[in-house]
Amino acid sequence: MSDWTDRLPEAARAYIGNRRVDEVECILSDIAGVARGKAMPAYKFGRQTSFFLPNSIFLQTITGEWADNPSGAFTEPDMILIPDYSTATAAPWTADVTLQVIHDAVDQQGHPVPVSPRNVLKRIVELYNAEGWTPIVAPEMEFFLVARNIDPNMPVMPPMGRTGRRAAAKQAYSMSAVDEYGKVIDDIYDFAEAQGFEIDGILQEGGAGQVEINLAHGDPVALADQIFFFKRLIREAALRHDCFATFMAKPIEGEPGSAMHIHHSVVETGTNLNIFSDAKGGEAEAFLHFIAGMQTHLPAAVALLAPYVNSYRRYVPDFAAPINLEWGRDNRTTGLRVPISGPEARRLENRLAGMDCNPYLGLAASLACGYLGLKERKMPRPECTGDAYMSETDLPYNLGDALDLLEENAALRDVLGHEFCGVYDAVKRNEYKEFLQVISPWEREHLLLNV
Repeated sequence: MSDWTDRLPEAARAYIGNRRVDEVECILSDIAGVARGKAMPAYKFGRQTSFFLPNSIFLQTITGEWADNPSGAFTEPDMILIPDYSTATAAPWTADVTLQVIHDAVDQQGHPVPVSPRNVLKRIVELYNAEGWTPIVAPEMEFFLVARNIDPNMPVMPPMGRTGRRAAAKQAYSMSAVDEYGKVIDDIYDFAEAQGFEIDGILQEGGAGQVEINLAHGDPVALADQIFFFKRLIREAALRHDCFATFMAKPIEGEPGSAMHIHHSVVETGTNLNIFSDAKGGEAEAFLHFIAGMQTHLPAAVALLAPYVNSYRRYVPDFAAPINLEWGRDNRTTGLRVPISGPEARRLENRLAGMDCNPYLGLAASLACGYLGLKERKMPRPECTGDAYMSETDLPYNLGDALDLLEENAALRDVLGHEFCGVYDAVKRNEYKEFLQVISPWEREHLLLNV
């Protein structure tokens, strides 16, 4: 094997075995979380140390349009992409031996490109590290398996199961419901194993064809990389069995939405002691400060946790989505839940993020709120011990309001980076403007002849 393959993680080398690598996909995440980059023959990849891509990819909207550059001229200078060999992993669904490698984006002076989502998350992690802290996260991924939908004008439908019936709703934690599309789940496991990813568990959620995958806790950047890879992995597994996998926040009318719950803890760098627990094993003040930071800054961070107009269809009462910033111990009606755990694993679960968020930006925004809480040292509101679904919402009702809150929150913009926030705002306002030009079936049904 050549020198560059010796630098690959064990799982990638095991996947290659004695075979020759045919192709390498050099990728990075854009604002939406879409993989951008280029594919090249492996022999060419092995001869190069960096690659080039225009920085305009971060101005592209989910529809393929281009937002105005908030910093001025649209000259599209090249970024330099540097491979992070620790991310190299198989693309096991391809016919040949293909590897995927995530790249870091730097400018021509060698500085991290501040609008690259992976760099935004690294920036937040470095803020923790500068205080002697190491943030730990454990994401939960919810998504729907749905019937193929080749006409956007038609509603999304649950997939056909092995019984010949469509997947049923209200079957949370049912093993037989998971078995309905067991072949897709088998391929997800097989692909994940080939890519070296650890799945903590797979379960049926409350929606028809809705699945949850839990990932083991770890480093935020490494976990965001995994989710970035997992979204493609899951889509490929579904396509093998004549269905789609979707990470839309609310793909099916009348069904619950899909969240990306994020469990947070913070340990002292070096000692690995959980700063959320005191010497006697009780809740430390730092834990309460972290919660207060979430309550203070999450309304502005929602623009990153719920990045599309569809995201706000998930924030409705009675559909298992918390629409509040209350906190409580083992209370799933609160937006901020404290799961049952021992002192060493004390953590806070942020239940607000949608699965449609860019994983780098979702983790960055959530961690940024907690970091600000640790620095500001405020105390949270009293714990909610009842049904928080009955509480008044603290969250914005739509993407436009969420972007306004982000623009007004100077502290959050400071930690995320002002240049990034400017680009993010430009992209999202462009998408929002496009959406407002679309006339929906509801409008045609109820307004065409009645107003």
